[in-house]
Amino acid sequence: MPFLGQDWRSPGQNWVKTEDGWKKTTADDKNNNVPVDSFCKVKEPECFNKENLLLSLNYDMAAKKRKKDLMNNNTKIPYFYREKWIYVHKGSTKERHGYCTLGEAFNRLDFCSAIKDTRRFNYVVRLLELIAKSQLPSLSGVAQKNYMNILERVVQKVLYDQQNIRPIKELLQTLYVSLCGLVQDMGKSVLVGNINIWVHRMENILQWQQQLDNIQINRPTPTGMSLTELPASLQLNIMQRLADGRDLVSLGQVCPELGTLTEDRLLWKRLCQYHFTDRQIRKRLMVSDKGQLEWKKMYFKLSRCCPLREQYGDTLHLCTHCHILFWKDTNHPCTANNPESCTTSLSPQDFISLFNF
Repeated sequence: MPFLGQDWRSPGQNWVKTEDGWKKTTADDKNNNVPVDSFCKVKEPECFNKENLLLSLNYDMAAKKRKKDLMNNNTKIPYFYREKWIYVHKGSTKERHGYCTLGEAFNRLDFCSAIKDTRRFNYVVRLLELIAKSQLPSLSGVAQKNYMNILERVVQKVLYDQQNIRPIKELLQTLYVSLCGLVQDMGKSVLVGNINIWVHRMENILQWQQQLDNIQINRPTPTGMSLTELPASLQLNIMQRLADGRDLVSLGQVCPELGTLTEDRLLWKRLCQYHFTDRQIRKRLMVSDKGQLEWKKMYFKLSRCCPLREQYGDTLHLCTHCHILFWKDTNHPCTANNPESCTTSLSPQDFISLFNF
């Protein structure tokens, strides 16, 4: 009895019942190795065929169940792609029909390993946040499922490392607000899948938020000189490396000595000049009673109406010659004479805009 599968082009399979159990034979084995009893007994093959038919139907139902569990996010171990680079094609050619979408790029690129890299972690988190704001409905069902799996990995990493807690809280809040609006429009085919699946995912988001709120930071064992034991000039030099004003405020709450240093006007002036242009600063000048500029207040006022400058240790790059999207430290098969001149760095917003056809 040939195996009944999803693909009508399959050559078929034969199953023979032996003393050791059922064994699969090919068409050549069927022609060459024919048992002698088959010429004498006529009714047994019919029984075998009936049993084979039932088994093939059971195998078919099991395959459908595995596929359904995979789509319903019931699998215990999700599959992640490990491709370091992908070819971005925006039109149809004779060799290839179709184009690369945001969901396809998000599925095929190795974001699972990228979140383990400290240089790429903030880049991936920012990309997840931008997708949560506006691009989630444009992803395919597999890409949406992969998005949630990567997000779960990010939360697990933050809970284990006890670092980058605030940006992940903001990401989860943004995603939850977006899903609240999208789930209400499920009848308009905004999201792929059953509404119960997305309700369950929203419950997971609330559970992750609660875990992040209840996290207890473990103080490391002191092995050397602490930050407060350094000279004030070195402490200010370290504070100048912080690109977010909220980190400075949190650092100033550790002890009164650090709180005094974080109020340094020159520190907030450099932070404003790093994130904003001179024109933006001139529009929102704030002067104190002593006639001095309030750089700290100006920073938080500007940050509410102007985007902050983004800085990442490693980003995705696009080769304009080969149309290949790759990570910076990953080599790709470039055919240009000078590959460095054809490479452009992509911010998370540029990555999304790359697939706006």
